[in-house]
Amino acid sequence: MAFRVSIGQYHPGTSPLHRLDPRTKAAGALVVCVAVFFIGDAAQLALGFAFALAIAALSRVPVGKLLRSIRPLVAVLFVLGIFNLLLVRSGHVLVGLGSLVITTGGVRAAVLYPLRMVVAIVAVAVLLLTATPAQLADAFDAALAPLSRIGLPGHELAMVFSLMLRFVPTIADEASAIVDAQTVRGASLGEGSPVRRLRAVIPVVVALLASSARHADGLARALDARCYEGGSGRRTRWHPLRFAVRDAVAAACVAGFCLGLALLA
Repeated sequence: MAFRVSIGQYHPGTSPLHRLDPRTKAAGALVVCVAVFFIGDAAQLALGFAFALAIAALSRVPVGKLLRSIRPLVAVLFVLGIFNLLLVRSGHVLVGLGSLVITTGGVRAAVLYPLRMVVAIVAVAVLLLTATPAQLADAFDAALAPLSRIGLPGHELAMVFSLMLRFVPTIADEASAIVDAQTVRGASLGEGSPVRRLRAVIPVVVALLASSARHADGLARALDARCYEGGSGRRTRWHPLRFAVRDAVAAACVAGFCLGLALLA
């Protein structure tokens, strides 16, 4: 059994999006994620998909890799769409078969809400595929720098964020190895009643927690051995962050996307 996790997996390249400052990419992805919640009709949705396709093309990431990175979340959105279709009762009734009632409001919610979230998912996926965890940590550190000036652990929070991205693939590999080991020993994780499956998962979770604690202890020892002290002094970066003309162009494109949504409202 394999856990294929694309979060935090950088795709090397020299595309226009790869060359952007990570602060620009992170801020742009955040703005897009907020803007998609204002999509309320077909015209705005078409603009959102056009923008998503444009940034996907500019990233020059292979289509297969991009689709693999968003496939699990899209599957979740599909299930949520079915729930919206069956539970939302606003609008006119289209189908009424006993307790099964499908209305125009349910169809709209089932189609609009998941599709507009796909735009946000693509934006975040492109961000993670075109920026290394170190670059994202630097961007997050720069965003939290004001907290450090008033005595709050801004740098430490950025460090935790960076480690989280780096260890997601590691923990996924550990989970895959633990599940394989349990299967070899005769554990039936995918068979039986839901209660039996839940009980079979408990040993996997316990082993995964123990493995995560071991990794955390090893990381803490490595930081102590290197005399690391969070927030001490003014650290420099190997690759200093600098805004360029291309960052201004990218910011203008995101602003134009938001303006287009406002004009189509």
